[in-house]
Amino acid sequence: MAEDTLFTVCAACGAKNRLPLARLTQTGRCGRCRESLPPGVFYAEDPIAVDDRHFDLVTRTGRLPVLVDFSATWCAPCKQMEPVLAQLAHELAGRLLVVKVDTERAAGTAARFGVQAVPTFVVLRSGLEVDRVSGALPLAALRQRVERFLIPASA
Repeated sequence: MAEDTLFTVCAACGAKNRLPLARLTQTGRCGRCRESLPPGVFYAEDPIAVDDRHFDLVTRTGRLPVLVDFSATWCAPCKQMEPVLAQLAHELAGRLLVVKVDTERAAGTAARFGVQAVPTFVVLRSGLEVDRVSGALPLAALRQRVERFLIPASA
């Protein structure tokens, strides 16, 4: 798995802090001011790859809705969607978390969600499925599907 990074912003000083996946549920300390960083308040600026071991931790721990991209390395439409997902993750960082699941490496998670075709996109809120669509979509169409589940920008 590629090294993926989650972030949190310190409420006291505004510093951006990196969060390892294994520590998402732990209270941390800001690297700049040493103030406490609450668990579950994280975001990513790029899609993050997760495996069976980290899927539930990432999708159920945070306060953000999650767009899960179930894909495969051999799938041409999945590769076509990579820049679309990267742009969506960047545009909606802090309001939506974009997660990539390789259906061959995380077969248990793919089976649990009944994924039979790739790419399949599932939107989760608090770990529960609220929307699903299969097949490659243009950026505008994918953005429109997730917008109704977003956390307001001021939240």
